[in-house]
Amino acid sequence: MSENRPQREWRFYIDDMIGFSEKVLAYTDGLDQEGFITHDLTYDATLRNLELIGEAATRIPDDIRAAHPEIPWRLIIATRNRLIHAYLGIDHDTVWSIIQTHIPELREQLEILRH
Repeated sequence: MSENRPQREWRFYIDDMIGFSEKVLAYTDGLDQEGFITHDLTYDATLRNLELIGEAATRIPDDIRAAHPEIPWRLIIATRNRLIHAYLGIDHDTVWSIIQTHIPELREQLEILRH
């Protein structure tokens, strides 16, 4: 049944990724790493949006990904997989680094790609 549904255009997934990135930044605004880790609701909501960024990235066609190697597509998708499956646990330092460094950078790159 789902095979008859039209494919969603890839640009909508870029919009989703931007929206999820903005949520991650909003949820963690004003927090330090310790505050982030100890606030369960914020922690869980943030991880969920990081997962959704990776899920949306899987929907971007290979030719678009290849045309934009400045965006670390494989790393984004791998991060999603690690978070969802909790392979070897979740490293809080790595997650915090992603939030503080990589998400703002990714958001900027996606904004450029959007246009």
